[in-house]
Amino acid sequence: MNVGDRIRVKTSVVVYHHPEHKKTAFDIQGLEGEILAFVTEWQGRPVSANFPILVKFDKKFRAHLREDEIEVL
Repeated sequence: MNVGDRIRVKTSVVVYHHPEHKKTAFDIQGLEGEILAFVTEWQGRPVSANFPILVKFDKKFRAHLREDEIEVL
């Protein structure tokens, strides 16, 4: 898995920050997106993020996911 890879969400992941479904539960299972970054440091210091993979799904929607929740296309 590398930055720029196309991915698909393979498990049920419920988010509450999707732009078209604000403040309501929305399952993103099956959505496809692109890996933007792996979160390993913040302001030069290492971090151990619970959801280290930042994925961009469209212009307004991004989410942090775990490796076991996605599959590379």
